[in-house]
Amino acid sequence: MDANQRISVISAHLNPPVHLQMEGNLGLEQMKCRAKGGSAGFKVAILGASGGIGQPLSMLMKMNPLVSLLHLYDVANTPGVTADISHMDTNAVVRGFLGQQQLEDALVGMDLVIIPAGVPRKPGMTRDDLFNINAGIVKTLCEGIAKCCPKAIVNVISNPVNSTVPIAAEVFKKAGIFDPRKLLGVTMLDVVRTNTFVAEVLGLDPREVDVPVVGGHAGVTILPLLSQVKPPCSFTADETNYLTSRIQNGGTEVVEAKAGTGSATLSMAYAAVKFAESCLRGLRGDASVVQCSFVASQVTELPFFASKVRLGHHGVEEIYPLGPLSEYERAGLDKAKEELAASINKGVAFAKK
Repeated sequence: MDANQRISVISAHLNPPVHLQMEGNLGLEQMKCRAKGGSAGFKVAILGASGGIGQPLSMLMKMNPLVSLLHLYDVANTPGVTADISHMDTNAVVRGFLGQQQLEDALVGMDLVIIPAGVPRKPGMTRDDLFNINAGIVKTLCEGIAKCCPKAIVNVISNPVNSTVPIAAEVFKKAGIFDPRKLLGVTMLDVVRTNTFVAEVLGLDPREVDVPVVGGHAGVTILPLLSQVKPPCSFTADETNYLTSRIQNGGTEVVEAKAGTGSATLSMAYAAVKFAESCLRGLRGDASVVQCSFVASQVTELPFFASKVRLGHHGVEEIYPLGPLSEYERAGLDKAKEELAASINKGVAFAKK
C-alpha cells in the first residue's frame, strides 16, 4: 500500500461515508485501521460508554491486557470517544456503536457486558430519584443482551443497583436465559471507599486493607463489616459510627463537593474496572478470585444481597456466608434488609409491568 492509499484509509476511518454510518458498518470500517497480530483475550462491551463513568471506564478497560476487543455503545457521542480511545497503544481493538439501531451489533459475541448507562445523581437526589429513568434504560439494554449474548457475564453499575439488578433478572427470566451466576451488581466502589477510609484512620496503605461490604448499594443498605477488617484491629464506638456513616454517604460527599456538576464518576470507573478485571480473571481460570457483589443470593431471606463471592468460569461460583457480626453490625443488617426489600420489590414490579 503506497502513501496515498494509506492516507485514504486513515481518512475513511476518521470520516466514514454517511451511508456506512447509517447502515451500522462504522465498526467494520474502523477495523481496517487496526493493528494485526494482537494476543487473544476477552470481548467486552460497555453500554453507556460516553457518559461520566463510561468514558474513564472505557479508557481503563482499553489499558487492561485481558481485553482483546472493546465495544463502546451509547446513544450519543460514541464516535468521538471511540476515536479518542482507539489511539491508545494497547492491545485491545476498539469499535464504536451509536444509537439503538446499533445496540445488537455492539453485543454479539461478548464475554462481559458492563452497564454504566443512565443519568447521574445531582444535589438533593437519592438513588431512588433516578429510578424511573434508569430503570427503563437498563430494561432495554438487558433485552438486547438476552437476544445477542445470553451467556455473557453482566456487570450492572446503573443506579439504583438495588433495583436495577432485579430488573435485569426479570428481563432475563422472561427471555428464558437467566443464569444467576452471570448477573452481578457492582458494589465495588463501597469496598474501595471503605478500604480507603479505614486506611486513613489506621494510618495504613489502602492496598493493605480489606473490609467486606455487604447488603446493597445505597445509604443504610451499605453495611461495612468493620469487625472483619484485615489486618485485624478494633475500632472505638465513635470510629465505627464515623466510618460507617462516611461509607454510607460517600456518594453524597462527592455529589456535594462537585456542587451540581456531577457525581462519583472517576472513582466509580476505577472500582468498576477492578471488579471487571476480577470477572475476567475468573473467566480465565484464576483461582481464589473473591470480591463483594450484589447477586441472587440465599445468604439472607432476600432474593438479592451483596456479600463476598468467588468468581470463576461461569461467573459466581460460590457465595460466602456473612460470618460473625458485631452487635452494631447485626442492628445495621436489620435496617439494611428492610430498605433493601423495598428496593428489590420496586425493581421486580417495574420489570413485570
